[in-house]
Amino acid sequence: MKSMTGYGEAAHLIRGTKITVQIRSLNHRHLDLQLRVPREYLAFEEEIRKIIREKILRGRIDLFINRSPAKGQAHRLELDEELFGQYLQSIKRAKKKYHLGGELDVSLFARLPDLFHVREVEVDGASERQSLFGALETALEKLQQSREREGRRLKADMQSQLIHLRRISVELRYRATEIGLRLQKPSVSPAGNKNLLVHESDGSNGTAWLIKGDINEEVVRLKGHVMVLSQALREREPVGKKIDFLLQEVQRELNTISSKVPQLAVVQLVLEGKERVEKIREQTQNIE
Repeated sequence: MKSMTGYGEAAHLIRGTKITVQIRSLNHRHLDLQLRVPREYLAFEEEIRKIIREKILRGRIDLFINRSPAKGQAHRLELDEELFGQYLQSIKRAKKKYHLGGELDVSLFARLPDLFHVREVEVDGASERQSLFGALETALEKLQQSREREGRRLKADMQSQLIHLRRISVELRYRATEIGLRLQKPSVSPAGNKNLLVHESDGSNGTAWLIKGDINEEVVRLKGHVMVLSQALREREPVGKKIDFLLQEVQRELNTISSKVPQLAVVQLVLEGKERVEKIREQTQNIE
């Protein structure tokens, strides 16, 4: 079992250029990929998406790739040799024509406009592909480890809630047997239907509640759903949607039971069961 929240980061160094990959995952009903890729690696974006889809099925994934070249590697200073030659020839002609003395100083050319240009170095992304995907794989491994650690914590919490649900299903089974025996007795409610009007007394106050039917079938299904839930928590494959569906079924059986038998003891068990279901559902929102 994996959580949908986690973080992974890795960096590779190639010819002085540092490639850093950061991946963060958050809760989401489906897989939502958000990539921030330098223009040098835009050609690899679809391949990156494919690798992530193969490893992650649910969650919002924020991927950040940063390329940091070493100092002096990102730009190059270039001399406009043709313009330099024109400057040089023009100065020589001026000296000859106007009989000027002195020698040409290199510092003179440094002050001439447009003689030097700073150009951004073109990067061949294909030459850095192996390092890029190596960093991506390492970051994904760390992300998965982070999600698994959080998943183990969520699993332990849900298992503790399942222990209570199993106890509740056992107690409801006992109540179902008791109610089944009462329904077998020939008794008719004041309304004239086949429901059973039951009177109870705690010694001071008398209460009455109407049994609308046998709950044995609902209790059996409830027990079955709880058993399947327990099995689902042991699966290694993504089970978030499966658990969410099973919780809906458990909730439905609990609602039916309390509707058929509004007895205080039964209602209290149902309310506790619903509370446990909600606690599991809260954790389910965080698992893949």
